Amino acid sequence: MSDENGTPDTPAGSTAPAGPRPEPLRFFGTTWVHHDDGYPARRVAAGAGSLVAVAVSCLVLRFAYQGLQIAESGTFVSLLVVVMFAVCSALAFRHTWDGFTKRPDPERQASLRGLLAIGFVGSLLAYFFRSLTEAPGERLHRQEYERAREQFARRTTRRSGNPSKKRRRA
Repeated sequence: MSDENGTPDTPAGSTAPAGPRPEPLRFFGTTWVHHDDGYPARRVAAGAGSLVAVAVSCLVLRFAYQGLQIAESGTFVSLLVVVMFAVCSALAFRHTWDGFTKRPDPERQASLRGLLAIGFVGSLLAYFFRSLTEAPGERLHRQEYERAREQFARRTTRRSGNPSKKRRRA
């Protein structure tokens, strides 16, 4: 679209590309389709960024743990906090990893929001490990895009011949 007046950039007589459009991925846009426009650099940057975020997050959690020690809240509370973050991170890792291969249920996603917030380190680690092989979520989006393209091709293919001249079986 033209920014000045809101008119389409394509002339009136031309046709826009027909068929399904790929769904953009966060940080990657639609570069995952053909692995173009800096896709490898984006994968490296996404992986490095998530690893840096994990390191900073662990540093913040360490400061929080030291705050518990300074407050002398006791061994039980310190152990409980460590176990809580470990379990929530493991569950968040698994949930995020599964979300790269199938669409998550919105109701379950909403009910796990607090757990995923606490286990953010696990989600960041899952993002890092997935970015080592592909853009996170690429496989799921590629499968859906290919399926949509096949369905579109089946819907738009034309029959050959005139169906009214079809020979009837006796």
